[in-house]
Amino acid sequence: MQALGTLSVSHRPISLPNVRAVIAEPSGEPAPMGQKTKYNDSFFDKMFMGIFTTKMEEVTGKKTELDGYEGLVEISRKVMQGRTPLQQRAAVRQVLMSTLPPGAPEQNLKNTLDLANMDRQKLLQDSADYAEFLSFRKLFPPTKWSAEFNAFITIPVFKWLVGPCDLQDVEVNGVMQKSLVKIKKCRYLENSGCVGMCVNMCKLPTQDFFTKEFGLPLSMTPNFEDMSCEMVFGKMPAPLDEDPAFQQPCFEAICTMAQPKSPVCPKLKPATESVQTDSVLA
Repeated sequence: MQALGTLSVSHRPISLPNVRAVIAEPSGEPAPMGQKTKYNDSFFDKMFMGIFTTKMEEVTGKKTELDGYEGLVEISRKVMQGRTPLQQRAAVRQVLMSTLPPGAPEQNLKNTLDLANMDRQKLLQDSADYAEFLSFRKLFPPTKWSAEFNAFITIPVFKWLVGPCDLQDVEVNGVMQKSLVKIKKCRYLENSGCVGMCVNMCKLPTQDFFTKEFGLPLSMTPNFEDMSCEMVFGKMPAPLDEDPAFQQPCFEAICTMAQPKSPVCPKLKPATESVQTDSVLA
């Protein structure tokens, strides 16, 4: 497998696989706003699409007959059906947790550890699961190096999901670091055309996944004017009640579930809602 690049860590080079979706547009750039970008998906792109689609089917009990990226988007829409935004985020979290290796945080949603809940934390202090949780988090310390490393590997590993992206410098807590992943035009948002899917099925679950499970802050800021997005590793996400994403109306012209008369996408709930409840999938 061709290596995309290397990063020296403790004098041992790490090679990253060439997992990337290639734009089929003549310009080589994403299509203009309002148009869908054409991609030439590789074998590995399709493999990862299939893996994520299958895991979403297993977690939610929903099925799709479509293949490739269309199947991933369709199963995402089905996840939204009959579920509150809270339950949608919890479903995606469970999918993400299921991809982690042994020794990672507990993958059963009912055993979720809410670090903000001290009573819950105290109950788990003596458990083996809690010890494994702490051990796993040590692999992702909230340091400049960790933020830059995670940003570095995000680009080649997740281009199939979000489309072309670049690694850029950003200031975090007064320190310049190369931990900003700039997504030119998010493939997921472009194909779903849904603000609610962007926020509930991608932005919030991914932020929580890194910030709460790994202990490495991640802030994601989608731009609904051009469908670009900025992922900043090492930066704490904005409080939900201050996040401008929750004030975004539907894409009236491209969303099949749009409600034009609503000033805010109806798939978004009050920003104070967060994934902290057991059995939300029940």
